[in-house]
Order: sequence, then C-alpha cells, then structure tokens
Amino acid sequence: MKLMGLLKASHFGPTLLVVTITYVLSLTQFSASDSLFIAFAILLGQFFVGWSNDLVDFPRDKAAMRVTKPLVAGTITEKTLRISIGFVLLSALTISLLSPLGISGSSIHFLGLLSATAYNLKLKSTILSVLPYVVSFGALPWAIYVAAGTTPPTWLVLAFVLFTSAFHFLNVLKDMDTDIEQEVMGLPQVLGRNKSIAMAALLGVLGIVDVALANLRI
Repeated sequence: MKLMGLLKASHFGPTLLVVTITYVLSLTQFSASDSLFIAFAILLGQFFVGWSNDLVDFPRDKAAMRVTKPLVAGTITEKTLRISIGFVLLSALTISLLSPLGISGSSIHFLGLLSATAYNLKLKSTILSVLPYVVSFGALPWAIYVAAGTTPPTWLVLAFVLFTSAFHFLNVLKDMDTDIEQEVMGLPQVLGRNKSIAMAALLGVLGIVDVALANLRI
C-alpha cells in the first residue's frame, strides 16, 4: 500500500516516459548496460522531483480535496515522504556520479533537478512557470551527450524544449480553476484555458516541424 502510494506520488506515468526517453537517447551514445545505468540515475532524480512536488503541494491539494493524491488519501504520510525524499536525493546524486554521466553529465543533471525544485517551490506560481521545463528538459540531452564527449544537435534540444513546454500548458488544464482560486498563477493560468490550449498546439506543431526539418537534412 505504502509502495503504491510512493509510486503514485512520483507522478509515475510522466516519470516512466522521461526514463524511457532517457534510455533510448542514451543508446545513441552508450552501450545498453551503460544506458540502463544512466536511466536509473534519471529515475531516482525524477522520484525526487515528483515526491517533493507532492509534499510542497500537500496543503493546496488537501484544501482542494484532491483524494487521488496519496498524501490527501492517507496512503502515505508526510513523514514517510520526507524520509523518502532525503534518501532518493542522496541516491540520485551518488548514482549519477557513479554512472557513465560522470562529473560533467551529472553537473548538468543536477542543474535540471535544481530547476525542477525551483518550479516546485516557487516558479509554478509565477509567469516564469514554463522556464524550468525549458531548463530541465533542455539539459537532459546535454547531460548525456556531454558525458559521451560530444554535443547534442540543436534540433534535438529544441525538440525536448518545445514538446515538454507544450505538456506544461496542457498538464495544468485539469486543475486550472482550482489553481486560480488558490492563487497559483503560472503562465497557463494567467493566459487562461483557451490561450493555453492554443499555446500548447503551437509549441507542439513547432516541435513536429523541428523534427521533420532535421530528418530532411539527414
């Protein structure tokens, strides 16, 4: 029961997607075993991001009676989550440094985690809410390529930034009304539902065009 609560609090769906993409991308630069090592380091980092997000949001989630959240549902406790966050952060930093990411790639990985933490603590409630998506997901291919002694193609970094930024505008739609009531005024909330959908569509189309043009050049 507690394990399922922790998995749910990690935002397991998006976490699994990020880790899968990391593994596939790592295969372009590293062996299968090294790619698994890197993906595991990223998984631990994603657990930290998801768990800290749920812990920070707990008062607002409780006020909004979001019973799908493990903390609100009582599946896990704040104490359990705090202990898990401390453990997984230390593990993420250690495993990342020991992995093929090394110091150079891990430094970029840590930058991504710092950016995501800034989102959880403050930036999600400001018009700069999309910035951590740009920084954190733009950093992911850089961490992998720099660790391999190369640099990622511009189109690849741009694709990460565009698609994940589009996700940000779509992800907040389900809770937008409650967010506004609780004065969580990120950029999507400031723009409103229709403009956020339009922005997500624009970013998604730009991402598709970016990938298509890159493949035409190849």
